[in-house]
Amino acid sequence: MSILSKALSIFKPAEPIAPQYKNEEEMRSQYGYWRLRQLYSTFVGYGVFYFVRKNISIAIPLLENSLGISKAAIGMIVSISDVVYGVSKFVNGFLGDRCNARYFMAVGLLLSALANFMFGMSSAVAVLLAAWVLNGWFQGMGSPPCSRVICHWFSSKERGTYWSIWNTSHQIGLSLILIMGGYLGEYFGWRYVFCVPAAIAALTSLFLLERMRDTPASLGLPDPEVYTKEKPFVPVEEQKKAEAVASETEANADNTKVAEEKQSGKEFFRFLCRHVFNNPYIWAVCFANFFIYILRYGFVTWGPSYLNARGVTLSHAGITMACFEIAGIAGSLLAGWMTDRFFKGKRAPVCAYYTIASLISIFVFWKLPVGSSVWVYSLMFIVTGFFIYGPQLLVAIMATDFATKKAAATAVGMTGLFGYLSSIVSGWGMGRILDAYGWDVAFQMLLACAFLSILPFIFAWSAKPNDLEKLEAEDREETKES
Repeated sequence: MSILSKALSIFKPAEPIAPQYKNEEEMRSQYGYWRLRQLYSTFVGYGVFYFVRKNISIAIPLLENSLGISKAAIGMIVSISDVVYGVSKFVNGFLGDRCNARYFMAVGLLLSALANFMFGMSSAVAVLLAAWVLNGWFQGMGSPPCSRVICHWFSSKERGTYWSIWNTSHQIGLSLILIMGGYLGEYFGWRYVFCVPAAIAALTSLFLLERMRDTPASLGLPDPEVYTKEKPFVPVEEQKKAEAVASETEANADNTKVAEEKQSGKEFFRFLCRHVFNNPYIWAVCFANFFIYILRYGFVTWGPSYLNARGVTLSHAGITMACFEIAGIAGSLLAGWMTDRFFKGKRAPVCAYYTIASLISIFVFWKLPVGSSVWVYSLMFIVTGFFIYGPQLLVAIMATDFATKKAAATAVGMTGLFGYLSSIVSGWGMGRILDAYGWDVAFQMLLACAFLSILPFIFAWSAKPNDLEKLEAEDREETKES
């Protein structure tokens, strides 16, 4: 039991340490270095998570031909895995707010690599299902620590820009695995589509252990608002005096450390209930995310099959699908920048405009004549990806805005749960539709989802980010009154 306890102790949040700087200039120098390091570490790590999750998309035609599995059966495997991933993202989101992001993310990526090895070395449908379900759970350990890192290292006023930069990691990761997987599958077989990315993921987990850190406080640095000059800089001497007073007060308190920890846990759960689970704006973005993910994964999961059915080779299909992701990078960056620059942190209007444009582009895509050139398909994938990925990015940022950095991973996990529950529709549902009715009905379903995704953003049109200190003050007053 003690061995297990010691093993699990690595997931505890890193303890705050005393300031490690002498003056403001030194603080800013250290902060700039560590912010950049956290940004590119989570960027690389989360991109590689997609190497061992969305590699199955490019392998679907090969699995059909090699193992004789129907679209509905493959869709079922994808759907069950994605639903498990959504549940995992929610559960691990709750844990991620109270865990060390460094170890949490690295272990999750390593376990996902092992599940991919298991998938790539088997041919039995039951084993394939089990491996991909396990992979779905381990994948849920990727996003929550990233949310924790970004919200602790970047202030809310700059979060739209920096989150959009980090968010491009999964588009770059997905683009690379679609291209790499297309060539691996075409020239070496479907097993390489899983085993090669698994090896890359295992190595990347070591990179995360070496590069990542938890919070600024764990390195003796202040909140990001001090770095961005939203809050005043307090010299080290004054901090030591304040800490001395606080230590004396704590020494005179009657509560034990254990009692304090229990109270802290109770306070955290109360905060979650009030400002996350009972927040109508978070529920609105959750429902929006459900329909946006149907659009996103409807294209990502079935795009290679759609192109292959129209005479496009698997390697060219991978490149075309990569265009979808690369365009999404541009769309995400523009959306994040626009909310910070022109909408004063309001994300919903930009989301509404993007989803309307998505609806139009999907309709045009649907009406493309059979036999269109691969360049026409690529162009439409570019346009559609550009507009779909903007709201997909902003939904997560909106959730953290409403929940604050204190519950960022929980809120993002909650929106992720709704997003990946949609895989029942985009995976198994679309597989059944394609087997029974064909592509026309599938596109009609996507258009309906695009329309429904607009409505929650209209509801949250004027919503602004919440202030953590204000919410905590309100909670304290409510506790006193009760």
